[in-house]
Amino acid sequence: MGEEKKVFKFEEVSSHNVAKDCWLIIHGKVYDLTPFMDEHPGGDEVLLAATGKDATNDFEDVGHSIAAREMMEKYFIGEIDASTVPAKRAYIPPLEGDQRPENNSGFLVKILQFLVPILIIGLAFVVRYYTKSDD
Repeated sequence: MGEEKKVFKFEEVSSHNVAKDCWLIIHGKVYDLTPFMDEHPGGDEVLLAATGKDATNDFEDVGHSIAAREMMEKYFIGEIDASTVPAKRAYIPPLEGDQRPENNSGFLVKILQFLVPILIIGLAFVVRYYTKSDD
């Protein structure tokens, strides 16, 4: 067919990042998934989390079926201009307080759950040994 494929800049695609207007980049193609948001088995949060970046890895990591891949074609709206896609950013996990084990109360609880039963068993053997009568 004589239709020209529309080419989108990354900035334009990344601005469509809400439930009522959601575009994703997968394998260099742009998809308008707005009509699919309520139908997506993983929920709309999964799709929204993949906006504003190349979502190819997110898509492939899930292992979508052949039917899901074929369904994508009806949401295809154009190609992405690869030169406008920013280089991948390194993942920086969110800061949630001090993550060092020696300062983490969860770590202390796990150690105590291990040590307390051992100390009780050891104490029971010591008491048994010293209170044993010589028959």
